Amino acid sequence: MKARLPKKQRQIKLKQSLKEDPFLTDEELMQMYNVSIQTIRLDRLELGIPELRERIKNVAELNYSKVRSIGGTEIVGELVDLNLGKNGITILETDNQMAFTKTNIVRGHHIYAQAESIAMAVIDADVAVTGVANIKYKEPVEAGRKLIAKAEVVRVRDNKFFVHVFTYANQKQVFRGKFILVALEK
Repeated sequence: MKARLPKKQRQIKLKQSLKEDPFLTDEELMQMYNVSIQTIRLDRLELGIPELRERIKNVAELNYSKVRSIGGTEIVGELVDLNLGKNGITILETDNQMAFTKTNIVRGHHIYAQAESIAMAVIDADVAVTGVANIKYKEPVEAGRKLIAKAEVVRVRDNKFFVHVFTYANQKQVFRGKFILVALEK
């Protein structure tokens, strides 16, 4: 069992942890600092740090206006980073409605939809369609997990954009997608 830090030290480390990864949940912070969930919430309140959903929303709002190829509301998950023509990141909070009832495993089409939509969002084109998708589900994902999809444009040839997407749950890769997106003329 980890020793507890004094309040001031914990709050300094909490601020640093959230600066490095603003998408840490209160539960993850609770485990990191070996304190109760109430302690984490009180620390955040004292430090003026909003809850996770608000932190995600604040970051996402800045990115939606950059997207060209699809509507911002069509992106599956919250768009937390976007460098048009280069890379982007979305976060999807999964729940029981996305999972098979018997196993509580998230259905593949939700994971795919997140990956395809961030692949579409990162390309610098007005209109595009998915031409090819080579996908691999690497690990099952239980409902309630936070999925982080990271997309990168690896090559552009004529009107074709080659985009790789890697999706993670708890820092473990659970999905890989290689997409060829084709830009169409309006």
